[in-house]
Amino acid sequence: DVQLVESGGDSVQAGGFLRLSCATSGYTIRNYCMGWFRQVPGKEREGVAGIDSKGDTSYLESVEGRFTISEDSAKNILYLQMNNLQPEDTAMYYCTSRYDCYSGSWWKVVEPNYWGQGTQVTVS
Repeated sequence: DVQLVESGGDSVQAGGFLRLSCATSGYTIRNYCMGWFRQVPGKEREGVAGIDSKGDTSYLESVEGRFTISEDSAKNILYLQMNNLQPEDTAMYYCTSRYDCYSGSWWKVVEPNYWGQGTQVTVS
């Protein structure tokens, strides 16, 4: 079974930083596209960042330059480094994957195949 397990969410002050991790199992991360989504209660979920099997990345405009998505294919772990966090970044963050995609921008056009359970990020 494919499993995605996020960790690293926390409460921080504006201007702070966090690194989210997503431990994956059941498949080889380098063969998939990966991404991070977030959702605030009462609002639609939104894609934040994506990476494809070649390492190409893309970001939501509001996080460009502050967030960095990366992966350790040897450990099958996906990361999201979040710097200069702002209150509007407060959300539940979800790790996702897609098995038939060919671009770091995949999350803008197709739905993920798999989702993690989420990790909460709160910025005050």
